[in-house]
Amino acid sequence: MKYANVTTEINFILLGLFNHTQTHLFLFSMVLMIFLTSVMGNALLFMLICKDPQLHMPMYFLLSQLSLMDVMLVSTIVPKMAANYLMDTRSISPAGCGTQIFLFLTLGGGECFLLAAMAYDRYVAICHPLHYPILMNQKLCLHMTIGSWLLGGVDGLMQAGTTMSFSYCHSREINHFFCEAPSLVRLACADTTFFELFMYVCCILMLLIPLSLILASYSLILAAVLNMRSTAARKKAFATCSSHLGVVGLFYGAIIFIYMRPKSYHSVAHDKVVSAFYTIFTPVLNPLIYSVRNKEIKGALRKFIWVRVSIIHPCIQQDSILITK
Repeated sequence: MKYANVTTEINFILLGLFNHTQTHLFLFSMVLMIFLTSVMGNALLFMLICKDPQLHMPMYFLLSQLSLMDVMLVSTIVPKMAANYLMDTRSISPAGCGTQIFLFLTLGGGECFLLAAMAYDRYVAICHPLHYPILMNQKLCLHMTIGSWLLGGVDGLMQAGTTMSFSYCHSREINHFFCEAPSLVRLACADTTFFELFMYVCCILMLLIPLSLILASYSLILAAVLNMRSTAARKKAFATCSSHLGVVGLFYGAIIFIYMRPKSYHSVAHDKVVSAFYTIFTPVLNPLIYSVRNKEIKGALRKFIWVRVSIIHPCIQQDSILITK
């Protein structure tokens, strides 16, 4: 009982990613800029998909959920890290730590399954285009999205609840820039061998099951594309899938590097850098990857900008009407 009281009353200490040297101050400024760009880019993409009727399709609905998850992910981690750095405080309450663990695992796990749903969507669109409205209907799309959120939430709730139930009677310094279950469990007083095994199994299931579905989908897509006689059709199919494959490679590559390696190969410094990559840098790349090569999204963005400009400067709209006449 004594240890439990200590756990609930004393804050944890996040050692963070940066110190107060000039170099690290510059890097911190870059991270803040990337965070703001990520939030604005993903929020804009989410809004475009919601507002433009031409983007009300399963592919774009799933993409809007990916943007929503990315906004929530960076907002879970960066604001607290920035506040601690600017105020020169490194503490985080047990409740705040548990919330970070829950949201991080919920959003990370949900994104794994959402990427699998997006891969299935591309498989149906390329391999069964005539049956796409039936095989990828609105109801199925909604069920896959809800399932992604629920599976991530269940994983986050189990791991966050169990992690915060341990007694932490030794050092309360977490060598990370946010609360992560494996980093926190190392500080527990109790024997956590079974729970660490449980976390590893959860990690394998949450990563390998969606990854297997993604690889299966793209294997079938590749076989279908190679059998296409039209070169233009092949190029269009590869262009359609390349954006999604880029996101999958960045996301899964970083996560597998951290969570699937043996303990003997772990380095705290390397883990923090790679964690920063997929929690801070990857979300800012998603809107760029999906918008640069997508004509529909670029068209919706031009329409959105034109409407806003026309509202601010009505004379521009009148001039354009006269020119078209």
